[in-house]
Amino acid sequence: MAGPRRIVVGLDGSPEAERALDWAIGIAQACGSELIAVHALGLLDRSQPDGVVPSATHREEIIHRFERSWCASLVGSGVRSRRVTREGAPLDVLLAVAEHDHADLIVVGSRGIGRVPGQVLGSTSHQVATRARTPVVVVPAGR
Repeated sequence: MAGPRRIVVGLDGSPEAERALDWAIGIAQACGSELIAVHALGLLDRSQPDGVVPSATHREEIIHRFERSWCASLVGSGVRSRRVTREGAPLDVLLAVAEHDHADLIVVGSRGIGRVPGQVLGSTSHQVATRARTPVVVVPAGR
């Protein structure tokens, strides 16, 4: 079986999403895959390391952070890549991009910016893993 031709990875500015991107870059390098970095401009998003703010009022700032900071490890990786931002809930956006672009793999971090104490898996990663038609890898948090 050949490796994935196209990988979708969800990014939200969290350390877990950064680990997921690094993992996806490694697979893309090994397999010659295209990597599609995706961010959903939902109701809430991170604009500063210490806070969560409404994305509607910080849309341009969030897009800038996504393209310049959150996707920074793509630069110089040698991986063919695209950056996609779309309006909507993370689950819906990730699944729609994966389907539209015929992704062979979806990669997400185990947790994102919406943390619930005691919860092992974030709600978005859990929902992606259970609802996707494409294989999903949930990258665990670093130790």
